[in-house]
Amino acid sequence: MPELPEVETVVRTLQTLVQGKTIERVTVTLPRIVRTPDDVESFKLRLAGQTIQAVQRRAKFILFILDQDVLISHLRMEGRYGLYAAGDPVEKHTHVIFHFTDGTELRYRDVRQFGTMDVYTRGLENTTGPLAKLGVEPLDEGFTPAVLRTLLKGRPTKVKPLLLNQECIVGLGNIYVDESLFKAGIHPERPAGSLSSQKVNKLHESIVATLREAVEQGGSSIKSYVNGQGEMGMFQQSLLVYGRKDEPCVKCGTPIVRLVVGGRGTHICPKCQKK
Repeated sequence: MPELPEVETVVRTLQTLVQGKTIERVTVTLPRIVRTPDDVESFKLRLAGQTIQAVQRRAKFILFILDQDVLISHLRMEGRYGLYAAGDPVEKHTHVIFHFTDGTELRYRDVRQFGTMDVYTRGLENTTGPLAKLGVEPLDEGFTPAVLRTLLKGRPTKVKPLLLNQECIVGLGNIYVDESLFKAGIHPERPAGSLSSQKVNKLHESIVATLREAVEQGGSSIKSYVNGQGEMGMFQQSLLVYGRKDEPCVKCGTPIVRLVVGGRGTHICPKCQKK
């Protein structure tokens, strides 16, 4: 599933591709992708005539800011957007098409069909629906070591599942949690509340540095991820532990181990991340 860096990259690409375009009409061939409103015809009629004023990210969601509404899109496993000319052949598994007045089309393609779209009136998008219970953004100025310390304090939960909890910190997924914990020298099964202030500071530093580097490199193309222009991310070439089972640790040479934490495949160096 695309994580914060991948979604941020898609958003930045869409800003250059569709910001300022006006939706003439919308085609939906897989109704279940549209969750709100629950009537697909209402969804299509509501968006027609509106202009995309901005494209933003909140957690792992893409927000199309329109004249009156906000379209909230979640890519899930393999959703992707692409801009095409109206006459271009439509690829298989293209489920939603936004037809613009300038003759171009933003097409949403999703092989796995897990993606979702919701429309809410501007100003209400953060009080209901998928954005209502999201936690702090790890790349915002408000995410400080003190904030992280408060989130972890007194929590007996293992630190990795807590970092994956979108109601605490948003945008972090399996790849970047593994990388951040390795850089901080923290075992993913350590109780979150047991970390010292020094370790929390190091974890905060590692999370921010890892995400910023990943955004700069366009995210990680582990499976099928590409941005809105079909380009792969390059951060997978910089991964230190994720997906490197049995390879030597870059710090100490100990073979990387794969284990399961909170139901998620997890990669660690058993020497650098002692439990």
